[in-house]
Amino acid sequence: MRTATATAAAVTTLTAAAGVAAVAALAAGRYAADAALRTDPGRPLPGGPRLVVHSTAGDQVVLTRSLASQWPGTYALAAPGVHAVVGAVLPDVPHDPDAVVRRLVGVTHGALAPGTRVRLTPQIHLGNPRTALGLDHADVDVPGELGALPAWFVPGARDTWVITAHGLGGTREHPMVVMPFLHHHRLPVLDLAYRGDLGAPRPPDGLGHLGASEWRDLDAAIRYALRFGARRVVLYGWSTGATMALHAAERSALADRISGLVLDSPVLDWHTTLRRLAAARRTPAALLPLAVRAAEGSAGLRADARAPGADPRALRMPVLIFHGPDDTLAPWEPSRRLAAARPDLVTLRTVRDAPHGAMWNADPAGYEEALRRFLTPLM
Repeated sequence: MRTATATAAAVTTLTAAAGVAAVAALAAGRYAADAALRTDPGRPLPGGPRLVVHSTAGDQVVLTRSLASQWPGTYALAAPGVHAVVGAVLPDVPHDPDAVVRRLVGVTHGALAPGTRVRLTPQIHLGNPRTALGLDHADVDVPGELGALPAWFVPGARDTWVITAHGLGGTREHPMVVMPFLHHHRLPVLDLAYRGDLGAPRPPDGLGHLGASEWRDLDAAIRYALRFGARRVVLYGWSTGATMALHAAERSALADRISGLVLDSPVLDWHTTLRRLAAARRTPAALLPLAVRAAEGSAGLRADARAPGADPRALRMPVLIFHGPDDTLAPWEPSRRLAAARPDLVTLRTVRDAPHGAMWNADPAGYEEALRRFLTPLM
């Protein structure tokens, strides 16, 4: 018969083992949370398909066939030391069944050698507005709460400024896709690098907060714009940059100077986005709930906190949202609900066959026409 001492020892051992397992699970969850939230500048989004360059000839490139390589529109192919821009799929050009032929607009950097593994990205420009687009600009520093925030200022004749903020997986090079359009309409543009970006202050914890803290850098950019000649501003964000814009519209003391918001692929359901980020970075399924809770704790996103846009009645300015059902990182249902709740202020342009942050890429002409209609009354 087992003695009381042996039984107590067994219970102690099991309790200790359970405690070790719990600590290990918690540590793993925190590790996965950090992986989802780290703010490495220009870090590509996880889970994107890796394509192989089969060949190039003239203005054509042959890629591995996948759903991604067949996305309509204009994208970049990126790899270490390589950057190229591709256009439409060319279905009538002879090719193997496992390949896709796209128009090769140009190679910006490096070479597309056969066998090169690339990823498709919506960030099609490299450099700065002058080197990439031929637009004169000034390098300016916006005073932020953590220190100076570098920004590009592209001047324009109007006194309504457009302040842009990139999102997950991007840098301030991403908003250059719409700079020619904005410049053509004589709108000054302030393209901001915020905390965690190259040249900007690091956040104290080294993590991104999905816009929950970063919006204060956008608020600093509003103050800068008003100090240097803007009478009103339009906030224009992608992904978490769009979330920052909504936070600023709801919380900034200068919200009455915001004449409109343009939101591309806004992250309005952080729980789902965190789960998808953690899963895409190979977090074991059993640890996903822990990872999400740890990430929410690290980012200050309490379960009872209200997400931006959750109260449509709080909106005070017109909003244009570009979003679609093929965004696998930021679900578009919250965008649909926001538009349905405030049809007087919110316009949703549905974009299909486009991944996260790539609504312009899928249909540049249609995107810019919707943008023109929205911005014209705000100029």
